[in-house]
Amino acid sequence: MVVAIACAAGIWQLNRAESKITLAANLLARQQMPILTANDGPLSLEDASERRMIARGQYIPQAAIWLDNRPRPIPPTGSNTSQSGFYLLMPLQLEGRDEILWINRGWAPRNSQNRESLPPVKTPTKVVTIEGIVFAHPGKVYALGEGQAIIDTNRPRIEQNFDLRAEGKLRAWVQSPFILREIDTGNDDGLLREWAPLTTGVDRHYAYAFQWFALAVCGFLFWLITGLRQYWRQDVNGDQE
Repeated sequence: MVVAIACAAGIWQLNRAESKITLAANLLARQQMPILTANDGPLSLEDASERRMIARGQYIPQAAIWLDNRPRPIPPTGSNTSQSGFYLLMPLQLEGRDEILWINRGWAPRNSQNRESLPPVKTPTKVVTIEGIVFAHPGKVYALGEGQAIIDTNRPRIEQNFDLRAEGKLRAWVQSPFILREIDTGNDDGLLREWAPLTTGVDRHYAYAFQWFALAVCGFLFWLITGLRQYWRQDVNGDQE
């Protein structure tokens, strides 16, 4: 039983690693496709998902949402600890279209002394051009007590997760059915956009798989050695009789 469970767990870890590698390969292939333009017309999530996109419009900073409990995508060089912070999601009014596109502008560290204090971020007041990758959502974390009433929708707020559809209903906006995760183009606005690749954690899965297979080998050797010892004892006792 130990050998079977350990082998199954090891194979599961290998499958998870292969799934991440496949997802990363698919993402890279879709990014090599022609760049989409959000201002050209309505696009579905199926057509735009994981593809590069350019959007031109003006930010609506008062409707920004800060997603809490988001670790820094790539830790600083030489650091093994995870730094907690925010993802800044901000709606962009597309130029020439009555449509809102939500932008994941990047990551900023959280104030460890005051959790309600928002990081200083520069937001352009004029029309900007954003380049990024299309995703269905910015990622989710486990949260308790969601679904509470929102007091003021005209001010930036801190949330645990982001519901694109619910946000559209709340504000009666016509929205794109996806978000655009901005890539790093050298803008000095106080946000980090060093996004972790999808293959992050593959080495860890391989390490876990090795541990499970090592446990299976140990279990098999234990069964073999104890079985042989028991056989030898029975054989010796039989000879003495």
